[in-house]
Amino acid sequence: MRIDLFSAKPYDSSSFDAANVTCGHDLRYHAAHLNADSAVLAHGAEAICAFVNDRLDARTLQRLADGGTRLILLRSAGYNHVDLDAAARLGLTVARVPAYSPYSVAEHAVAMILTLNRKTHRAWNRVREGNFELDGLLGFDLHGKTVGVVGTGQIGRVLVGILNGFGCWVLAYDPFPDPSLAARYVPLPQMFAEADILTLQCPLTPDTHHLIDDQAIAAMKPGVMVINTSRGAVIDTQAAIRGLKSGQIGSLGLDVYEEEGDLFFDD
Repeated sequence: MRIDLFSAKPYDSSSFDAANVTCGHDLRYHAAHLNADSAVLAHGAEAICAFVNDRLDARTLQRLADGGTRLILLRSAGYNHVDLDAAARLGLTVARVPAYSPYSVAEHAVAMILTLNRKTHRAWNRVREGNFELDGLLGFDLHGKTVGVVGTGQIGRVLVGILNGFGCWVLAYDPFPDPSLAARYVPLPQMFAEADILTLQCPLTPDTHHLIDDQAIAAMKPGVMVINTSRGAVIDTQAAIRGLKSGQIGSLGLDVYEEEGDLFFDD
């Protein structure tokens, strides 16, 4: 089978070539992002493999289908960049990564919490300049703090376990609660009002788009810490900037950003 990979980096080709030794597929790599204009590169490919920055809207999918593609493979768990209705109409099968290490993302969320709390990024710069003052570098004990976890899928469940290890009080929100989880499920307004730290591990859907907006931020504790390792558009960026300027948001840790499409994984 011919499979064309878009947004391909050197590490993609080395990994896929190694895995393909026993499969014998015809793998072709394109550095270009997939969109309606670049879809012509995949003409004749039975399958294409796309990444999170590729745009698989109705026009792109139509051109892929016209070129003979029947299978869309995603190198991601998220699929909000794919028009699934259009894919169904065109008879295209879409497959995604069902899960990847939830520990890596959960641990990264905790790393951002610790960095923002203990100001290690600022301390690093000071030490390089020979400045060993402590002013502005003091944090707080995570032990006993209330942390709100929005989204308790695989990543959220791991994160709850780590936070419990720190001795935090963990609040959780998810449309599908997990009764076995060592956290207290509460409505979002209650979480916003009580959480010292709010961390987002939810998918991007119409319901979660700009979930954190001006109204949500106003309902939070003054000086709240907000962490996002889910999708950029879960946070209204302009609202977050206003929250930072007013001090309502005390610190903000972003692994994702809603305008990251032209920047993500590029130099």
